[in-house]
Amino acid sequence: MTKKETLLLTGGTGFLGSNILRNVINDGYEVIVLKRNSSNTSRIKDITSDLTLYDIDQIELEKVFKEHRIEKIIHCATNYGRTVSNPLEILEANLMLPLRLLELGKKYKINCFINTDTILDKGINYYTLSKSQFRQWLEVYAADSVCINIELEHFYGPYDDDSKFVTNIVHKLLSKVDHIDLTAGKQKRSFIYIDDAVDAFIKIIRHSDSLIQGFYNYQVGSGQKVTVRKFVEMAKKITHNHKTNLNFGALPYRENEVMDPQLNLEKLMALGWQQGISLAAGLAKMIEIEKKGLPK
Repeated sequence: MTKKETLLLTGGTGFLGSNILRNVINDGYEVIVLKRNSSNTSRIKDITSDLTLYDIDQIELEKVFKEHRIEKIIHCATNYGRTVSNPLEILEANLMLPLRLLELGKKYKINCFINTDTILDKGINYYTLSKSQFRQWLEVYAADSVCINIELEHFYGPYDDDSKFVTNIVHKLLSKVDHIDLTAGKQKRSFIYIDDAVDAFIKIIRHSDSLIQGFYNYQVGSGQKVTVRKFVEMAKKITHNHKTNLNFGALPYRENEVMDPQLNLEKLMALGWQQGISLAAGLAKMIEIEKKGLPK
């Protein structure tokens, strides 16, 4: 990169976004992070001097575009709906915010918009529906710039939020709770370690410079599908937990649950990406780190 491009990132204080943030800074980008005034910045407190922060609930969004020549936008901000029941809050993060960014990007002639999507069916909940709706809008705006959609499988790693499935399971197993209620666990997932997921994003970001305007879709997962049941049993074995009873079948599947997602990683692998850490190794690494953070 002969000149430092300016990249706008949403969700930069979150688990995925903060990991992407560190890598794009290392790649030489000038980075602007959009956050809320109430956002927890602990994940990025050591690198705030290397970036520009804006509280989007304190300013007009267009101010960011007026003050900076932005070449790329990466949208990682996500509301999963786990702690809210109001669909409007979910729509704001997953549909309205990125739509405003798309429109401003069109006005100020950005080169590329990269969206973080999910492989899950749109009929599962408000989160998946909002993600599906934004993808449709992204395809519309692809007439004006490079629009990339990244369908991301279930990613995991140390220091993620306890509301996430993997982190929640690992914490309960390390704490040796009496039991964990689960579905039958026959649904398959291609769990991907955070470092591998971020590497996929970085390779796509770099490759975007060679693309002409249009819509591009990439699927990102490990390529190593296992059932949720096998995953949880593997985590229990790695934590050396002989106490917790895994109650498979105690919970019903979600409506429209994806039982066997079909991922095609050919386009991603054509960029030189490959899985760097296996599920067993990734879980062991995560568990060893998480174990150190438990109360003594």
